[in-house]
Amino acid sequence: SKTGIDVYNYVLRDSAYIDKKWCYNIVFYPRRKNELTFKGDFWVNDSTYAIKKINMAVTKSANINWVKDIYIEQEFEVVSDSVFLLTKDYLMSDFALNKKEDSKGVYGKRTTYFRNHQFNKPLPASFYKDEVNYMDDEVYNKSEEYWDDNRFENLSKDELGVYKMLDTLQTVNKFKRLYNLVSILGSGYVEFKNFDFGPVFSSFGFNEVEGIRLRAGGRTYFGPNDPWRLQAYTAYGFDDNKFKYGVSGKWMVDKKNRIIISGGNRRDIEQIGASLTTTNDVLGRSFASSAVFSSGSNGKLTNINLTNIALEIEPIKNVVIQAGVSYRTLESASSTFSLDYFTDITNQVTKSDVKQSEANLQIEFSPKRKTIGFGVERSIVDSPYSRFFVNYSHGFKGLLDSDFKYDKLQLYYKQPIIIGPLGRTNLIMEVGKTFGEIPLGLLSVIPGNQTYFTIENTFSNLNFYEFVSDEYITLQWNHNFNGRIFSRIPFMRKLNWREIIAVRGVYGSVTDGNRAINASGLVYNAPERGYWEYSAGIGNIFKVFRIDFAWRGNYLNTPGANNFTVKGSFGFNF
Repeated sequence: SKTGIDVYNYVLRDSAYIDKKWCYNIVFYPRRKNELTFKGDFWVNDSTYAIKKINMAVTKSANINWVKDIYIEQEFEVVSDSVFLLTKDYLMSDFALNKKEDSKGVYGKRTTYFRNHQFNKPLPASFYKDEVNYMDDEVYNKSEEYWDDNRFENLSKDELGVYKMLDTLQTVNKFKRLYNLVSILGSGYVEFKNFDFGPVFSSFGFNEVEGIRLRAGGRTYFGPNDPWRLQAYTAYGFDDNKFKYGVSGKWMVDKKNRIIISGGNRRDIEQIGASLTTTNDVLGRSFASSAVFSSGSNGKLTNINLTNIALEIEPIKNVVIQAGVSYRTLESASSTFSLDYFTDITNQVTKSDVKQSEANLQIEFSPKRKTIGFGVERSIVDSPYSRFFVNYSHGFKGLLDSDFKYDKLQLYYKQPIIIGPLGRTNLIMEVGKTFGEIPLGLLSVIPGNQTYFTIENTFSNLNFYEFVSDEYITLQWNHNFNGRIFSRIPFMRKLNWREIIAVRGVYGSVTDGNRAINASGLVYNAPERGYWEYSAGIGNIFKVFRIDFAWRGNYLNTPGANNFTVKGSFGFNF
């Protein structure tokens, strides 16, 4: 590493022949405290600079949560006098609430051995291109005799006792309570047999239309690799006295290519001005629609009835192609908000609801994305990966009494960049354009955020519907220093806080044709001069909280403008 010398001190401790290769033993340790660093030693060959063996453990002062200790050991063997192959990979982690010596937690160990490497054996090119994208359940059905014969290293007495210990833990009430609490906080669901209740964080909400909103829902869950899943919810607003609901289902009909059929229906109240790059996810309701606490008026809400059917395939790992059709009706949910539009060229006749059928084709490419599980739904590992998403939609006029014909193109691109010890930068771009005349309900509303919570890909200082457009481009830059600055301030070092800065900007416009059919009473303001804002935040407060301070860069004199906001978020991160 060319930057290792900036982070670590190195000391030559010994030298010797290992497998007939002259190697040096080098000890390394961090130059500074409270950085995410390791300490240990490694044996390195004198001519090829290949690592023969390495042992390392995370430093006690490292800015990492929920982990008291991490120890890694790797061994390599020499092949053809120059190739070093990994033969052993050992990892031990000690998970705990804090790093005190007497703190209790859970140990996790993983040992992987590599043997019988094969070289110079010709295979067809398709063998190397084929990605393993599914799991064979039979690998878990091997007998004890099979593992006794094929395991490279026999289990120790303690390791043999782990199986019995895990069975015993399932009967210990204190452990079950702790497991259930961690599971609820991590997934948002309360687990029952073959059924999960939740998400519990959406059980209570409030907005100006529904007043207090209570929600109950759940999903089928037989295991992380379920080939199908059903989800449903119902909600009730105490001010509008109406029940809402949503139901959806997914079925993976082909495991290898991940061919998934999905569909569903939702009737609910939605804040459709909270996202630019949209999908037809039936249950993808924005948190901004019913946040318990919000600033200003949150009455610009829409009654939505959405039905969709989609077919998805992943022909190449991390390349997902989806085609679908949808039908929706949109109507204002509030007497103080209108979606009205003119239906004649003389602007005399208006209509208040939108009926729209639509077909869409979307492609998502996420190189280096890592996932957990092989079922119809997978969890994404929190590791940096690029994401490129493009969606083309066509609206049909007349089909099922639909009102408009249009074409919409949307593009989303996210590029994370690891800047060595300085942390992680994220660059995000969204571009979209709609061809054809459409009303307010189908325009691209620049996403504001009137909640007191940080919501990704929204503008913290914009109100809902402050800007609308039919073509737009947004650029975002955010950077997390991961405590690099605070770790150099003595009295703040032990807090393990992390610094975040960001800048967001958007440009957009509305065509004269779309302005002409507007009868909603809302004046179409588009960010034609470009709107931007910037923010600074502190994360990892008590390991779970984050607070952001945001300022407007321009449009400071707009009536009702929020020139400064404070927002927060809650989450579990390492």
